[in-house]
Amino acid sequence: MYSKFVVYCGPMFSSKTTRLLSELDRFRIRKKDFLCFKPRIDDRYSGGEIVTHSGMKIPAQLVEEGSEILYHIVNYKGEERPIIAVDEAFMIPGVADALITLHQQGFTILVSTIDLSASCLPFDEVTKILPYATVIHKCTAVCTECGEDASYTYRKFDNTDVGEISVGGFDKYEPRCQMHHPYFD
Repeated sequence: MYSKFVVYCGPMFSSKTTRLLSELDRFRIRKKDFLCFKPRIDDRYSGGEIVTHSGMKIPAQLVEEGSEILYHIVNYKGEERPIIAVDEAFMIPGVADALITLHQQGFTILVSTIDLSASCLPFDEVTKILPYATVIHKCTAVCTECGEDASYTYRKFDNTDVGEISVGGFDKYEPRCQMHHPYFD
């Protein structure tokens, strides 16, 4: 059975989650089952839902690590193999191994994720996933400085104590183009 492994990646505010939910809506219209997952630490808009910045939402299982996704799949009671959707994959340790395993078993996988940190470092889980993707959508946002396409996330505060992953929205981050991201100075 042919299965897809679709990745929507890019900076904050590039409509990755919106595109993920739109694709799930197409599967819903086709009457396909799907299971959605998001990191437990991502509590920006809702604890039990994947939510876009514009308010679109869908119920999701909260997970702390990739092995929990496998647990939910093993215990799934549906009649057909579900589509697996994961939002903000970069925040879930072990997600790459879990999703690669499921893809090898014939599951269709949809992922939305930031690919680079605000320091322009690639996230390990995303780096592991990308070679297995059958389709990669590199999404861009709009640079808050000049209005051009933005491929990078800028952290508005300089606090190295938080590490590479710090959950937030417009309060902490904004999209920037190469000309206006300090990494390229």
